[in-house]
Amino acid sequence: MSITHDPSEYIKGLLQILSSDKKKIGFLFGAGTSLSNSHIGVTIPAIKQLTDQIVTELNKDATYKAALSEIKTELGDDRFNIEQILSNLETKKILVSSGQFNGLGRTQFENLIEQVKEKILKKVSIHGQFSGSTPQLIEKTTHHRFAQWIGRVNRRHPIEIFTTNYDFLFELGLEEAQVPFYDGFSGSFEPFFCPEAVDDIQAYPKLVKLWKLHGSLGWDYNETKGRVVKKHHSEGKMLIYPSHLKYHDSKKQPYVCLIDRIFSFLQQPDSILITCGYSFGDEHINERIISSLKRSDKSHVFALYFDKNANGKASLVDPNNELRKLAESCSRISAYGTSSAVIGCKYGTWKLKSEPSKEDTPQVNTYFDEDFLATADVGAKGKGDEVWTGTGTFVLPDFFKTVSFLENMMVSGSSEGEK
Repeated sequence: MSITHDPSEYIKGLLQILSSDKKKIGFLFGAGTSLSNSHIGVTIPAIKQLTDQIVTELNKDATYKAALSEIKTELGDDRFNIEQILSNLETKKILVSSGQFNGLGRTQFENLIEQVKEKILKKVSIHGQFSGSTPQLIEKTTHHRFAQWIGRVNRRHPIEIFTTNYDFLFELGLEEAQVPFYDGFSGSFEPFFCPEAVDDIQAYPKLVKLWKLHGSLGWDYNETKGRVVKKHHSEGKMLIYPSHLKYHDSKKQPYVCLIDRIFSFLQQPDSILITCGYSFGDEHINERIISSLKRSDKSHVFALYFDKNANGKASLVDPNNELRKLAESCSRISAYGTSSAVIGCKYGTWKLKSEPSKEDTPQVNTYFDEDFLATADVGAKGKGDEVWTGTGTFVLPDFFKTVSFLENMMVSGSSEGEK
């Protein structure tokens, strides 16, 4: 007998969690969240699109094309993305001396690395669109709406935001909404990354935290001082992790320090991590999440997983899907896909147990897009042209819908409190 999950039941649970002042709430956002602003003409390509675009451009050079083809064979299709490519190139640049790897010498590796970084920088540096002739554009972004939600909710514990994105969208949203936040850097003239303040959960206790796990635009490595610093956004600097950059003190690597912060966050009592736009493609992040959950009996991860590919197929259906395997092996990971879910280690499709009433329908529509069949298709007799099925699409994995849901939750909570 096939298993089904009623989305309305689990949404009620999620609402209770988000409404509880005792819970420590964190969000892990991936590249999918940067795609949520297409309604205002602002688009940053997701990691696969970014990889495809850059590789296509680099393939115009026959030497680079041959090298990248070999690297793709080495990494495999699933791991052939721009970050893994950069790590591969960084490693070989360090190891190569007078010889060659993939037909490239040291100088060619250095040039290729710089070209990749320049292309990434160009494609994700969309912050220039939010100044000059369009000063109000940032207020229309999903990130600004999310920041406004953070600023309006009254929580005992500040929200922590983890993101693998390089762009400035979360910074822009938080700043425009005037929400104070801390991102691991300290100083004014040339802010420096301060790992001690990241490790200490009591540091800056009232501020929202923004942890950029894979690096960021505006970050640079000061060779003379041996530390990561933050530059003005106009300087066109960027650090990308994971990579094999060597610092004087390995503990100063933001990537290691910030990945460990996920572990520390989930070790806290009553901690909840909600993911959105994250594909679970980073093995290091996944390992820290799993190890954290194994050592803490009260933390939980809710993965809002937009699993539809370009052909409209949902990847959570595949038993070999990475998130599905993780959720089926750990009861404290709930994976919410668009058409199915893994809850309590059990995979099943989404299906409402009963048809919502007219009063309930508006709320249900904020998280579930119901399917209906024409009566002619099912041979049904009765009034109306459609038959209710209980099936549909769970829409929260779309960051735009997630934020709309959070906003609706806040309005509903206010209304209930006034009654």
